[in-house]
Amino acid sequence: MNNKYILSLDQGTSSSRAILFDRQGRIVGLEQKELSGLFPQSGWVEQDPIEILEGQIKVVKRLLSRHQIHPSQVASVAITNQRETTIVWDRNTGKPIYNAIVWQDRRTSAFCEKLKAEKWSTKIKETTGLVIDAYFSASKIKWILDNVSGARKKAENGDLLFGTVDTWLLWNLTGRKNYYTDYTNASRTMLFDIANLCWSNELCNLFDIPLKMLPSVKQSSDNFGVIDEEVFGCKLSVNGIIGDQQAALFGQMCFEPGMAKNTYGTGCFLLMNTGETCVNSNNGLISTIAWGLNGEVKYAVEGSVFIAGASIKWLRDGLGLIESADQTEAISREVIPFDNLYVVPAFSGLGAPYWDQNARGLIIGITQGVTDKHIVRATLESLAYQSKDLLELMKSETMSELLMLNVDGGASANDFLMQFQADILGVPVVRNENIESTAFGAAMMAALFIEFWNIEFLESIKKVDREFVPNMNLERRLNLYSGWQKAVSRSLNWEE
Repeated sequence: MNNKYILSLDQGTSSSRAILFDRQGRIVGLEQKELSGLFPQSGWVEQDPIEILEGQIKVVKRLLSRHQIHPSQVASVAITNQRETTIVWDRNTGKPIYNAIVWQDRRTSAFCEKLKAEKWSTKIKETTGLVIDAYFSASKIKWILDNVSGARKKAENGDLLFGTVDTWLLWNLTGRKNYYTDYTNASRTMLFDIANLCWSNELCNLFDIPLKMLPSVKQSSDNFGVIDEEVFGCKLSVNGIIGDQQAALFGQMCFEPGMAKNTYGTGCFLLMNTGETCVNSNNGLISTIAWGLNGEVKYAVEGSVFIAGASIKWLRDGLGLIESADQTEAISREVIPFDNLYVVPAFSGLGAPYWDQNARGLIIGITQGVTDKHIVRATLESLAYQSKDLLELMKSETMSELLMLNVDGGASANDFLMQFQADILGVPVVRNENIESTAFGAAMMAALFIEFWNIEFLESIKKVDREFVPNMNLERRLNLYSGWQKAVSRSLNWEE
């Protein structure tokens, strides 16, 4: 096995990626292809499922070719994916009946408010660990069945399949033979009983979703089937499937209760391992399955920021203020900060601790001295403020102090942002050498199943790239955060 590799398919919101890891856990190569977004109406976010599939296949082929690696040298494949994004397709034709409805999409907000008014919040929280929100898959499935002609009848006849992106990829890559998801992705649908590890008949009835259109659920490290030889030129075993944020938690080796990580991607996701205990939050955090491994299930609490890296993309594509994301660090360092200028990127509402589907973005504190560079810096700072919102809530809900924060994701490479994050939190921020924690966490699931690696080896290779120590005085930290909270209050409940 010394010449073999683990292949991670990392299908995110903004790109399809493929990463190869060698026997020593090192990255051999990475290929990436940007993924298009579709915005047919205000608050609607869609993607083309065929583009997702074809893009993922393309980056794998390019990766193997570029590094002259034959597919037979791949010991196992893992899939990690954007969660909650909803795809419904025809079992017989294999074609999607509608675009993928992305996790950021808000079209079902009114229906979710109706469920809250009908007093379903407690039942759904107790069963799934989630709050009622358009973020999760259930209301998206219902919308497709209600709005695509003939869809409901097909679903009742057993002719339609639902999957989050992992299931869609697996079904297609295995020649339409293997129809599975894992505990982590199932736990994000608002249909899965996370204590009893099964689909909830009661919730399926509530959303009018036939149980027969839902995939079978396995632990995150398991035998998910074999990729058809015609796809990559060799049969490849899939042994790991795990949602992207849980993959990052595992990839950061947050194996013990109380350990936490923050991933800076399209969204921003702060997770804390709670072990075998499923913590019931009353203030906006969600409980979720962290992973299923070796017959055991671990849980986590999570806070979600809907718009993080997406706001940097907005600076580039929407406003034209930057040409590339890496420019934000130099720009932020060169300007004198306007401490009273805030950008609240509530483009798709706000997640924890606010859970306001009707919040919208704003820029506030503008004076004549404000330039485009100040707006760039304030947008970057908004990622740190939103993460502090989550951490403060997490500390109060779990009654524990966080001694440090592990970070990963694309924006964690930005030294200015990481230093500001440490300053505004008042705790050290630790960035590992391998910032590809999501892909690595998924690879670990596959590798552990085939005994390619073991936990002791993985812990031995973890290396810190840099630790950012807070150096902001307490008074300024408190004043800045107070201003942020004031700015957020102006953005709430904007949409009627």
